[in-house]
Amino acid sequence: MVPEAPGVWPGGDVDDDRMSAHFHDRADAGRQLVAKLGKYHEAPGGLVVALPRGGVPVAREVARGLGLPLEILVVRKLGVPGNEEYAMGAIASGGIRILNAHAISLLRIGPETIDAVAFREGRELERREKVFRQGRPARDVRGKTVVLVDDGVATGSTLRAAIQCLRRRGARRIVAAIPTIAQDTLARLRSDADEWVVLIAPPNFRSVGEWYASFPQVADAEVAGILAQETANPEDPARGMVSPDGAARMP
Repeated sequence: MVPEAPGVWPGGDVDDDRMSAHFHDRADAGRQLVAKLGKYHEAPGGLVVALPRGGVPVAREVARGLGLPLEILVVRKLGVPGNEEYAMGAIASGGIRILNAHAISLLRIGPETIDAVAFREGRELERREKVFRQGRPARDVRGKTVVLVDDGVATGSTLRAAIQCLRRRGARRIVAAIPTIAQDTLARLRSDADEWVVLIAPPNFRSVGEWYASFPQVADAEVAGILAQETANPEDPARGMVSPDGAARMP
């Protein structure tokens, strides 16, 4: 069962009211998350980190609403050959590799297959980093409170890889802000993040897209455009007056 009271998950806030938490689109999901993240508004050392591609439009609204800088963390799912939507693991920058031992054992996937898929996805990860960043360096997360945002979570492999990557890079605190996540996945990952802000955690989770009225694919160009816009307009009031060094300005 989804816990009725906030705080059952580490510092968490879980809303099981499905009807009120249904999302028009990714931007709407981001604005709903902002309403639950008020204590991080213009937080010193705060940073919003999105998981591309789908998490970026959500995170843009979160970053703007909280007055914090926006960053991305590219993570690639390791899909089962022949059924790529089913994750047998994930990889992230810095050599992070997370494997779904249950899926690998159940499907009898050998190490050669895992390595081959990881190599292919590693090359795609590098390509996306270049396309999305357009030469802009990644922000340093050391000592920062990171609000980690995606548009939804099914198996949790990519989210777990992202959290481990941020830990390795020295993030002080990780707040997982997720519009919708499978209930069993939330239970399994509850100790990975320091805090959870979740709007929907249904027991019968079929897909992330089922909770959105509009859920189109997010193109590489859209992600690159959002990042370029957020970086190019550091003094825009809608961006929370972010200074050129990426730190949120305080009144």
